[in-house]
Amino acid sequence: MECLFTSVRLKVVVLFLVTIHLNTDVTQAMQVTSTGPQTIQKAQGETVTLGCTYTPSPEDTGELDIEWSNVSPDMTQKDKLVLSFAGGQTLHYGDASLSSRLKFIGDPRVGDASISIANARVSDTATYQCKVKKSPGVDMRKVTLVVMIRPSVPKCWVEGSEEKGGTVSLCCKSAQGSTPLTYTWKRESGGAIPPTATQNPQTGELLIRNHSDSYVGNYLCEVRNAVGKAQCKYALHAYNPTNKAGVIVGAVIGALLLLLLLLLLIWLLICCCRKSRYMKEVGNEIREDAPAPESRPSSRNSSMRSVVGYRTHHSVAYNPVKPHLPSVSESGHSAIYTGRSIASGEGKPPVTYNPQYGYPV
Repeated sequence: MECLFTSVRLKVVVLFLVTIHLNTDVTQAMQVTSTGPQTIQKAQGETVTLGCTYTPSPEDTGELDIEWSNVSPDMTQKDKLVLSFAGGQTLHYGDASLSSRLKFIGDPRVGDASISIANARVSDTATYQCKVKKSPGVDMRKVTLVVMIRPSVPKCWVEGSEEKGGTVSLCCKSAQGSTPLTYTWKRESGGAIPPTATQNPQTGELLIRNHSDSYVGNYLCEVRNAVGKAQCKYALHAYNPTNKAGVIVGAVIGALLLLLLLLLLIWLLICCCRKSRYMKEVGNEIREDAPAPESRPSSRNSSMRSVVGYRTHHSVAYNPVKPHLPSVSESGHSAIYTGRSIASGEGKPPVTYNPQYGYPV
């Protein structure tokens, strides 16, 4: 029985010694000692510090090798090396727009592998890994950086007429800023927020029902996110309600007057068109009824010659045209122009000149 207890004691002692040895090895191995949040949120344009302090063990006698990498969110892709320290030299890798803004804060050889990123950008958002190697020890630490945009100065305005007894909506909106944005309305003067008011932190609306004089005052809207805040103000008033019936009647009367004016213009246009058409018709009738202009003596002689030359008849004898108007006498079927004056009363009535035909008839 004693032998059995002795063997059990020996096993317990051996296990205890092994455990102590293992704990000693873990304590003495390379260890990254940086503490703090695993996720860092910073505003765009700020300088960001990614901590990575380490403590090597006495057994770590190899060459120091420090690597900072951009961890790929896709597990099937390799991480991108951005900065390293090896052989006493600092080396930059990858995109120059990022690597040129990276640098070690202290001396990496004395236990501080922390780096800084100057003028942080939204595109710098990623998970970064610090890996410290000194054979045979190795340890690493990951930290996630989130670069956000501060909210811009919001705009405050009111939707509604600010009339007493009505509903007034105070609105607040920031044009820029990384989400999530939270809006908060406060009352600077006049007391607390009206009990009938409700506000929406996501949209920035403060809805006031049954508006009255007691709600008049200065209101302040503050918008914030994880990296900054901004605010704007609005002075709320209370006006007496307008006479809506009078407005409606005035609008109806104005519409009727406008309609009458339009009808008057149409009527005037029709009258002008009719008058213009009548004037054209009268002008055409006057031109049709106007007599032809009288011809000159020379044209009369030419007309007589035309009659003699072109309107001749057999059994008609013509005498030469005298300076005086000739007379015509007929005997049976023949007509003789004698050249005597018709004033003597001989023969037929005197020949008259018709200006319409251009010859005597």
